[in-house]
Order: sequence, then structure tokens, then C-alpha cells
Amino acid sequence: MSAAAPDMPAPALGEEFSTLLVGIQRLVRRRLREGLTEPRLRGAQVELLRLVADFPGLRVSDAAAELCLAGNSVSTLVNQLVTLGLLRREVDPVDRRAALLYVTGEAVERLAAWRARREALVGEVVAGLSAEDRAALAAALPALRGVAAGLRQGVVAEAAGGRSGR
Repeated sequence: MSAAAPDMPAPALGEEFSTLLVGIQRLVRRRLREGLTEPRLRGAQVELLRLVADFPGLRVSDAAAELCLAGNSVSTLVNQLVTLGLLRREVDPVDRRAALLYVTGEAVERLAAWRARREALVGEVVAGLSAEDRAALAAALPALRGVAAGLRQGVVAEAAGGRSGR
């Protein structure tokens, strides 16, 4: 793909950005799967594990909101990860109908290994770029955070009934 011109119209820039982002994510996942000996986890499973590792004791409903998924979808993921021994579910002492989530030691180890492999893989590719391109990537990080925040706000507003584009 060619480099995007700085004055590229927003829709074209957004389309190229989206296409590249999806492609990069897919390639990273494929490369990280190479040589795995344990059962492969799906992207949503890894996202849930990472979230629970960052926020131990998270409720299923809060995880669903954070991941922008339906509660029953997160419950399914929780059941899968509990079966794999990567997630532990405990009854919330404040509300016995709710469950609190915790990662297991095995999950902590797998997440750490996955993060280290991802950091090494992407770090190696980024190190192979010119100093100019590395600086451009670093300079783009605030804009990327802004895109993520804007998308999150749109999803939150949609979930709250703030949009009716269906």
C-alpha cells in the first residue's frame, strides 16, 4: 500500500487506517500462534483475561461493558476460560447473584509469555524501520489514542441508546 498523503480526505484516511489496523492485528496473531504448544486462545478470550488480570475481582457485567460485548457472550467466555483453568469465578459477597473474576496462575504465566512474544515480535519489526518512520509512529500514538477514545465513546453512546443508526 502506498503512504497516505497528509491532506487525504478523512473517509479515505479512515478506510486505509482501518484496513491496515485489521491486517496488522491479524498478522501479529498469526505470528504469535506459531510454535504454540498449549491450546490456542481466541482474541476475545485473551482480551477478557487481560482485562481481569488488570482488574482482579471484576464483575461479569463490568467486563461486558468494558469489552463492549453482550453479557451472555462474556458469560460464555468466562465458562470457557474456567474450563481451561485460566479464570476463577467467585460469588460476590455483596451481591450473591453476581460473580467476581480472577485469573489463575497459569493465565498470568500465559499472558506474560504472550506479551513478551508480542513485544519482541513487534519491537523487532519497528526496530527495522528507519528512524524517521519510528518517530512518525511515536508521534502518531496520541492520535491513535484519540481514535480509540472516539470509537469507545460511540460504542458507549450506542449501548446507552444514544444512537439509532440501525
